Amino acid sequence: MSKTVLATAGRSLLALYFLLPGVLKFFAWDTHVALMEKHGMMLIPFFLAAAGIVQIICSLGLLLNCYTQWFALTLALMVLAINFQLHDFWNYTDIEGAHEMQNFVKNLGIFAGLLVLSAYSWKDRDQQQT
Repeated sequence: MSKTVLATAGRSLLALYFLLPGVLKFFAWDTHVALMEKHGMMLIPFFLAAAGIVQIICSLGLLLNCYTQWFALTLALMVLAINFQLHDFWNYTDIEGAHEMQNFVKNLGIFAGLLVLSAYSWKDRDQQQT
């Protein structure tokens, strides 16, 4: 399998990982509001709408391989912010804490993948300009 096929598949799967939840933020609004309230967030309607819009726009950019380095970095920063705000395993002592820790670690892997995607997109962009 070629490097291009693998890179395209990985980029597309990362995009889908964000596209579907981005759309669902608007179709399951109350569920997301309840989750954010549970974690003591403020300005919930603003942050929820912003998160959905960012996820949709950035994932479409990744799917189209357009401004990949910027969209991947944006999603990486978003994952990091969400990880510390919504997957606060250190505040739980029961099974919910274990579940939140699993999500936290999983998101670190996604964060790492987005950083790698961004780095290689910069590299490809720099090579095309020379």
